[in-house]
Amino acid sequence: MSTQPKIGILIVTYNAASTLVEVFNRIPEKVWGEVSEVIVMDDASHDATFEVAHGYKETRAVEKLKIIKNTENLGYGGNQKAGYRYCLENGFDCVVLLHGDGQYKPELLSDMYQPIVEGRADAVFGTRMQDAYGGPLKGGMPFYKYIGNRILSSLQNYFLSMNLSEFHSGYRAYSLKALKEIVMDNMTNDFHFDTEIIIKMNHQGFIIKETPIPTYYGDEICHVDGLKYAKNVLRSVLRYNRSVSGTSKSSEYEEYYQHYPSRTERFSSHWWLDKFIGSGNLVLDIGCSTGEFATQLKKQSNTVVGMDILPAKEIGPDIDKYIQMDLNQVPDDLPAILDGQTFDKVIMADILEHLIKPETILQQSRQLLAPKGRLIVSLPNIANITVRLNLLLGRFTYSDRGILDSTHLHFYTLGTAKKLFQENGFQVILHRASNMPVERALGIRRRPRLFSWLLAFATRCFPRLLGFQHVFILEQKEG
Repeated sequence: MSTQPKIGILIVTYNAASTLVEVFNRIPEKVWGEVSEVIVMDDASHDATFEVAHGYKETRAVEKLKIIKNTENLGYGGNQKAGYRYCLENGFDCVVLLHGDGQYKPELLSDMYQPIVEGRADAVFGTRMQDAYGGPLKGGMPFYKYIGNRILSSLQNYFLSMNLSEFHSGYRAYSLKALKEIVMDNMTNDFHFDTEIIIKMNHQGFIIKETPIPTYYGDEICHVDGLKYAKNVLRSVLRYNRSVSGTSKSSEYEEYYQHYPSRTERFSSHWWLDKFIGSGNLVLDIGCSTGEFATQLKKQSNTVVGMDILPAKEIGPDIDKYIQMDLNQVPDDLPAILDGQTFDKVIMADILEHLIKPETILQQSRQLLAPKGRLIVSLPNIANITVRLNLLLGRFTYSDRGILDSTHLHFYTLGTAKKLFQENGFQVILHRASNMPVERALGIRRRPRLFSWLLAFATRCFPRLLGFQHVFILEQKEG
């Protein structure tokens, strides 16, 4: 950041005519001297908020005061988005969010923006949950709001793997360089916008700092429906987790969605594949997609050759060599294309069910295995209990991913998978069934270890019923 950063104070207001002048008066002279503008975003107030702000600017001759009135009410989140767009368009380096109702202390504005100006943070959040100012209850926070804040923040920390003392303070400062990287178009205009922006800041690896602030509750009108807000906050967290896990695509988090993300949790199919492949091997990943799984394999000192239909420019750096090929049109001279190279392990992870004639690639792969090479295959289990129950209810609905992925051309049970391998020259030497991704379906990223082990034990006992995917180690049949 330059030696003279352009700092903005964004005051979001709605019907704040009675409190706005006091907020202006409490901004320290030092802050007025350091900031470039104090921007009042009046969200189509029904009272005289806009007139009061203009009157203050004229009578006090405050040139740094910029007043903008929305022609229609944009909502708490929408008003912030409009303010941030203004700051981005006008070349600000840092912006502090302040409320026009006086709930947050203007005297601490420099504490909010200083860590960003000094390059120590990308975002600074005020927290009322620390003891520096006596704590929230001493400041007048109603006990039910204190309990609700604590519970919500604890749940958000757990589900997002974060460690903030508070998620629900509206006193915030942001680096505009960071805000520029945040996609806000589809984010909510409601009060849980504050939650969504924390989620995005954390996901994108920006540095978040907290600073203690005092708690203040006056007689201002609260426009927040507490129960609706709590519901929206938790729903937003779950929608984010479902998006990043590839379970479903939420519009506000669509930039984080991956159709086939690598599943690294214990007893998942990729966890079993990783264990089956081991370390120090030459690996051919048939259907490697963009190479996410190769990242896991490289950690175990494997060399990875990838094969898929995607353009080479879309392939990640952990694929050592890439061959672009339509797996539905595999040429007869596939070994020649690979220069006669053979492999310790050949992977077909979630690919056979997508092919018109999976038998072709299975037969060709026999020529690609080294003398003691192994073929590692994973297939979705169409006999999983969830599919059986839906069939019992008369439902067989395709989806964007999972067992009933709409791009699947074939469906396999454990028995029909083994028959497919047998008919094409392979025998199963080891089989494991993966756990059902219960936490992904629920939008939870962290699975309790005990639950994971119990589910794995049950799946081991009833693989045909509870297995989500079947994972196999295959070797060529003799003769």
